[in-house]
Amino acid sequence: MITTAKIRLTCDLLLPIVFYGLPPQWIMNGHPVCLFRNLGLPCYGCGMTRALYSLLHGDLGAAWEYNSLVIVVAPLLLCLYFKELQNTIRTIFCLLRERE
Repeated sequence: MITTAKIRLTCDLLLPIVFYGLPPQWIMNGHPVCLFRNLGLPCYGCGMTRALYSLLHGDLGAAWEYNSLVIVVAPLLLCLYFKELQNTIRTIFCLLRERE
């Protein structure tokens, strides 16, 4: 059980590093796969990945251009990320205490 929690912690810590390190052409170029957009309907989530990527790289203007809802979504995702990280660390400490 402790091994699973350690793997989860490692994945939690590596996720932002991997996302930051992705080549820009993988994120910025490409055909949209959104069903709504391909049907010609408005989608409030389209451009969010590009917006988050731009925001992570410090380009607030580009993030806003891709999807203006990034100012709401980014803090919420950050909050969820740290809550997950906190829960994982708490789980590891609880499991370590049980071993003693």
